[in-house]
Amino acid sequence: MEKALSESEKYLWDFIDQHLVEIPNYSIVKLSEKANVSTATIVRAMKKKGYEGFTSFKHHLKDQSNTTINFSGVEKIDAEIKRAILKNEREVIRTINMLDSGSIEDAIQKIKAAQKIVIFARGFSELIAQEMTVKFQLSGKYCEMHADPNIITSMSKKITSNDIVLLISLNGETPELVTAVKNCLKNDVSTITLTANSGSSLAQLSEIVFTGFKSEGSYFPEYEVRSRLPLSIMARILLDSYAIRTN
Repeated sequence: MEKALSESEKYLWDFIDQHLVEIPNYSIVKLSEKANVSTATIVRAMKKKGYEGFTSFKHHLKDQSNTTINFSGVEKIDAEIKRAILKNEREVIRTINMLDSGSIEDAIQKIKAAQKIVIFARGFSELIAQEMTVKFQLSGKYCEMHADPNIITSMSKKITSNDIVLLISLNGETPELVTAVKNCLKNDVSTITLTANSGSSLAQLSEIVFTGFKSEGSYFPEYEVRSRLPLSIMARILLDSYAIRTN
């Protein structure tokens, strides 16, 4: 679980997100000068983000990001768009690396044993919930999804221990979903959560949790429309794994 960043560390990480293409070529001293933060701040931020230091972070970018993207077909693309592409790739790679095979197996067995699957989601996460609902149905599993906050609250009180609830929330703090998972706990209903916040209420209260990596920066900062890419990746892996185990 990643530790919370200080204000100066958040500023640094925002700078890094905006300069992903150049970062592998920076020394820690140059980054310190460019971002106007101390080298100690860089080291602390890297450790909180799960890296041994700035050098290991640069290796990660070189080995798992920059070298896996082929820009030859878009030679005229500008640096800002390249950063956006690399940012998305980083979310995919880190989300996949964060997945636990044991949790995937546990989730599959829980889903197989359940009489029905009930999926709760709100906002942009509803699109992922709709896709999962259709694919579970196509696999022959009874599945329903709900997005209305009042229905989520009331329905979560009626679900039995023979069923399983899947909750999808990027920040893991959607009020209706937190209420729903608490109701499920009272009724001994198994819950699976897809989120990008390992310290969230949903993550703490759910039986099985899949946590993805979410970049701090957003190209739409004035609105709560952050990318659900980490959730989509986890949903797809869970669905594909379920299909493999049940076919």
